[in-house]
Amino acid sequence: MDAINDAVAVQINAGGTRIKGALTVPEVAAGLVVFADGSGNAALSALARGVAQLLRREGYATLRLDLLTREEDAIDLRTGEYRFDISRLGRRVVAALDWAATDPPLVGLPIACFGVGTGAAAALSAAADRPELVSAVIARGGRADFAGVALTSVQAPTLLIVDGDDQTSIELNQAAIRRMRAPVRLEIVPRTHNRFDDPDAPALVSQLVLGWCWQHLARLRTRMPGGRAAWHSTRWP
Repeated sequence: MDAINDAVAVQINAGGTRIKGALTVPEVAAGLVVFADGSGNAALSALARGVAQLLRREGYATLRLDLLTREEDAIDLRTGEYRFDISRLGRRVVAALDWAATDPPLVGLPIACFGVGTGAAAALSAAADRPELVSAVIARGGRADFAGVALTSVQAPTLLIVDGDDQTSIELNQAAIRRMRAPVRLEIVPRTHNRFDDPDAPALVSQLVLGWCWQHLARLRTRMPGGRAAWHSTRWP
């Protein structure tokens, strides 16, 4: 298997419901990033695919989850009801974490949860439920406040990435941060930096994600991904 371009289809039992995933594992993995996308937003999904590709190129295993079944997805396209069922989505991310913790190619790898859209709250909820498994959380294009009371139980260092032109989301994520006890960093970026004109082209979001993984999935690291330096600013021009 070419870990950069090819993925193995997996099925994970989540409380009697089988969810699908796409798994890539490089020969020597620095960690595993579990992608939770519950948004129903095609633009965010495309961004997640680009981030996953860059992570794989930098030596991280990736597991991209379909958190909704085909039937649920068909209903959700009409009603939007399932993408906001954070409890349901969070339980399915937990099931994926438990599966990864016992799957032979993945056992022992430090894990980050990357939540996109409403999957951001699901990732935070799962991190609260499995603090022993989750070493880092990254949320993009989502509302951390949707995680509710789970926010107070998250232990993993958390990176929240928010569009600079979405003042409402900025304020709601800032309110969520005030409820959290874990180390949290809020990155406010221009929307123009989130586009992938070329699937191989790094964007600012990818750099932020790589930096966070490098910093917090540190047990197996041997080098800085791509020779990149660390980031310190919390607002980008």
